[in-house]
Amino acid sequence: MDDLYDVAVVGAGPAGAAAAMQVRRLRPDATVLLLDAATFPRDKTCGDGVAAQVFDLLHGLDVHGVEDLGPVMPRLRLRTPSGRSVDRDCPRANRVITRLAFDNALVEAAVEKGAELRKHRVRTLETEGDRVVIDGEISARTVIGADGANSTVRRLLGAPASPPGSLAVAIRGYAPRSAERDTLTIEYADGPYPAYAWSFPIAGGGANVGYGVFDKRGGGNKDALVDRLHELLPGQEPDPSTVRAHHLPLSTTPRFHPDGRVLLAGDAAAKINPLTGEGIYDAIASGILAGRDALLGAAAGATHRASMDRAFARHHRHVGAISRLAARPRFLDAAITAASKHARVFDAAVELGLARGTVPPAALGLVLAHLVTGR
Repeated sequence: MDDLYDVAVVGAGPAGAAAAMQVRRLRPDATVLLLDAATFPRDKTCGDGVAAQVFDLLHGLDVHGVEDLGPVMPRLRLRTPSGRSVDRDCPRANRVITRLAFDNALVEAAVEKGAELRKHRVRTLETEGDRVVIDGEISARTVIGADGANSTVRRLLGAPASPPGSLAVAIRGYAPRSAERDTLTIEYADGPYPAYAWSFPIAGGGANVGYGVFDKRGGGNKDALVDRLHELLPGQEPDPSTVRAHHLPLSTTPRFHPDGRVLLAGDAAAKINPLTGEGIYDAIASGILAGRDALLGAAAGATHRASMDRAFARHHRHVGAISRLAARPRFLDAAITAASKHARVFDAAVELGLARGTVPPAALGLVLAHLVTGR
């Protein structure tokens, strides 16, 4: 068996890399092993949109310059099936950075800060006294599971399966041309389940395009999702070789944060925003918490559960409620109309959908006023 590491992180995506860097920031002498089944750089199915608030978190980890890897996107345009729309500058400009580049930059930063990166696919976990043993050959005082939506660590811990209504299904591909140069575009779809298509310009003139349904029961097969994408974004057909499908565990999934020496972060902890499908901000924020809590040994699990609740519970309540209301066409129309007329509504919606925002009463009042009048 290898030497005993202080922390082993399973999964080297944004949550795992952030966790590894946080451990090293707080304890520069800590030994950190970062495990991933893939070789970096590697692609990841995602919309590639990175909120401005993500870079605040990275700067707190002393990681700078990642924002320069993709173009600035100052504007956001949303349109409902009935034709209501908003097109505004965001309070802060977001970026579009391919996950190939973004994740690789974070992994490199983690290694530069002292984490050891190893290619390894985890199959078993066993807690033995003061350590956790991975696959009978790697041991660590604590383990952070940051291995994505299909987390092996989460499954090995005995987590319940996510109900279909708490799983989103999406496809993503790359189109050779973008309809816009500086705007993130979202076209909401009609139908029994909340869904939308997106087009996010990338460096070089193309676009990351996709279609997601916020309920697995409405997903259908890959071809059906591609057909819906074509309907909502005509003329932006993706290169078929780039089309990938994936599942997203929404934050409406029942909470699962066990006691003990194994923690969860990012998609493995179901940290996907149920209103927008955004997951990078929550991944990094939860990874930072996990990196801090992992240093507590046997008390890590209970501490992490409390940390996650303090950090996210209020946001989860608000975004969960608004996502349920937004599934109703009349409310969605009212919200988009209010956002088009009132900057405070738009700004609150951006913070709620892309970071850790809540719903200001004044903004909700403006939405309800448009709901009552229908204008």
